[in-house]
Amino acid sequence: MNIDFYKYQGTGNDFVIIDNRNESFPKKNIELISQMCNRRFGIGADGLILLESHATLDFTMYYFNADGNPGSMCGNGGRCIVRFAEYLNIIKDQTTFEAIDGMHNATLDKENVSLKMNDVSDIKVSENYIYLDTGSPHHVQLVDDLENYNVKKEGAAIRCTTYGKAGANINFVERIDQDKFAVRTYERGVEDETLSCGTGVTAVAIALYETNKTSSNKVILYTKGGLLNVNFSKTETGYNDVYLKGPASQVFKGIWQ
Repeated sequence: MNIDFYKYQGTGNDFVIIDNRNESFPKKNIELISQMCNRRFGIGADGLILLESHATLDFTMYYFNADGNPGSMCGNGGRCIVRFAEYLNIIKDQTTFEAIDGMHNATLDKENVSLKMNDVSDIKVSENYIYLDTGSPHHVQLVDDLENYNVKKEGAAIRCTTYGKAGANINFVERIDQDKFAVRTYERGVEDETLSCGTGVTAVAIALYETNKTSSNKVILYTKGGLLNVNFSKTETGYNDVYLKGPASQVFKGIWQ
């Protein structure tokens, strides 16, 4: 079976994206999805995304982790599929679509895609870390000398011992300036560090504000794959009007045989 695919990346977080409006792609074929994402024997990606039709919205986003299993919300993946929908002429400069965690709005220009994330209300602050869900579960922990930190080893240990089989994404953070932070993320499903994580930097920005590590509701996050911006509004019950903004682009397209 020949499958037309497109490769997109958002600050180094890369995805195989497929136009599945005809619903021909075998969603339950975990082995196929895993093979397509494999960097040695496949296309190579942190995840696979299907774009499908929606009865009332512009489209539906289905996200799969690199291991082939259905995943939770992916912020950079969401920004990339918005750019893909523009490429397909489904949308122009704005859109509303559905993902696993509900409806999302987004706007786009030539350089950036700004994606509205879900409201956040349940934040657990512990002595050494913060836990919150921004569409995916995230552990946020401040560390020293982030550049030389063993993210894969330490991230895997926390992911398994603290959060069990379901796991969580583990974010390690270091302050650069007052409202600027460097972030490195170990992602479940990929089971390795990725160059960037959209829901991760969103979680980091909110966690740092919640714990008074920053006083700004506009936070700049530096990942290994590039720069992302997160802004939000604080309310009595949590955080709303949460936006993740950054670049997203098509890298190449091909046919899987």
